[in-house]
Amino acid sequence: MGDRIRGSAGVKARRRRLARTGGLCEICAARGRVTLATAVDHVHPLALGGEDVDENTRNLCSNCHRDVTAEQFGFEKVSGCDASGLPVDPDHPWNRHGPTTPQAKD
Repeated sequence: MGDRIRGSAGVKARRRRLARTGGLCEICAARGRVTLATAVDHVHPLALGGEDVDENTRNLCSNCHRDVTAEQFGFEKVSGCDASGLPVDPDHPWNRHGPTTPQAKD
């Protein structure tokens, strides 16, 4: 397992890494969305032998971080959104077709 940078050096590394993308999620940015990054993620997880170096990190929002971590460790994604960020549930209001306002009853 890789060693994590801790203490004040870890805080400085986190700030430097987040500044690299202006504090924005890299996956969302690649999809044309602007989302605040809340996690500095290790591309190759420390728990799987990755190193805690800048080149092994990316900035992610909480949803992307959850999905990437689930994939890396073999768990099912739970976000409920597809790659475009739209809900996968066909019953979600965004996926329903037809009028979006209630119809008056006769």
